[in-house]
Amino acid sequence: MIVVRGSLVLLAVSLGCAVTAAAQSPSKAKVEGMWSDPPVTIIALFCASWCTDAGIERLNSLLDNPANDSRPLAQLRAEAAAYQLDTYVKSRMTPAVLASFPIDPADDPGLLKCEPWGLARQIFAPHQIEIKKLANDRVQLHYGEWDAHRIVYLDGRARPAGQAPTRLGHSVGRWDGDTLVVETTGIAENQMIWRARHSDQLRVSERFTRSDDGMMLHLTATLTDPWSLREPLVIKRNWRWAPTSTIEAYDQCKPPIAVKRGVAP
Repeated sequence: MIVVRGSLVLLAVSLGCAVTAAAQSPSKAKVEGMWSDPPVTIIALFCASWCTDAGIERLNSLLDNPANDSRPLAQLRAEAAAYQLDTYVKSRMTPAVLASFPIDPADDPGLLKCEPWGLARQIFAPHQIEIKKLANDRVQLHYGEWDAHRIVYLDGRARPAGQAPTRLGHSVGRWDGDTLVVETTGIAENQMIWRARHSDQLRVSERFTRSDDGMMLHLTATLTDPWSLREPLVIKRNWRWAPTSTIEAYDQCKPPIAVKRGVAP
């Protein structure tokens, strides 16, 4: 769970879909329901896509330093983001993946061809996630970005023999108390959210938990790939409870007219 020190003053601004009655709060026992972009708090914004404990600690340190009182918050967030990428993420990349890092936007099929993202980007995508029980043996994870759907099997079924790796892989899950635990294998070669390649040996372990007040959903994901990572990476992301939010069909993607190599879009 993401924790902010008591010395931080968090903004209490909501992005809409306000909860006005206790009856609208999510189940105390499960994490099912609709979750959307986080409320506007310092750490929630920092972790709106992905973050790490190293980045959170760095941001807290910057905010606690009186020398930074006059610096824009966006500048401090950017510095903490660069720190976590260089110090935590990049330091764990293998030489094989560093050779092509960062992937040039001109080589990104998601940008150029409107090709949906692979799992290691999709789970950290912006916008909504809906967790929905479909049957006693399965749960669906539905994402606002790309209108992507994942099925998580709760009966421990093995990946079908001979099945080729797929974009979102094969997911099995279980309940650990109030936490939904998901293990995914069989993920096709693709790229991480920070524009680094991964192999089809990638394994992702996710833990979904609610905040104590039930208003936030926290994801802690551990990524392991012997080809691209020297050590596992632990990445975090969060959403807010948004029972009135809806996910629309993702049919408006338009590739850019021109992308210049070496220039971010």
